[in-house]
Amino acid sequence: MRSIAERVINCETPGSKSSETTFQVTDRMRPHLATLMGNAGFRALLARALALASAEVPWLRAVQVNAEGTLEGLATPHARLKPDEFHEGRLVLLAQLLGLMVAFIGPGLTSRLVREIWPQLANENLDFGSGDTK
Repeated sequence: MRSIAERVINCETPGSKSSETTFQVTDRMRPHLATLMGNAGFRALLARALALASAEVPWLRAVQVNAEGTLEGLATPHARLKPDEFHEGRLVLLAQLLGLMVAFIGPGLTSRLVREIWPQLANENLDFGSGDTK
């Protein structure tokens, strides 16, 4: 999942670790997943991914999922973290989210959704396998 997450993030911020204080990737996924599982379902999925990622990346504990399904609380940690540390949090969170998607909707549908959102990945081998996040 981690290598796929890295490729997805690179589609959003090619060639950089990004100085953005948002996670554009989850923002782009929201409408597609909300259509599939509803807004509450997407919020629950993102909140669970955030909880799992927080165990690996402690600064993510300061982040919450708001009622709209976006992440809040990123500005403060972003201001005090090195770009690589912020990037690592983004990467781990997305890997967890993708892993949960595979677990709940399967590797085929997850792959199709990722390719729909990021068509530049259409020709890449996205092996979602069993849903492991490592």
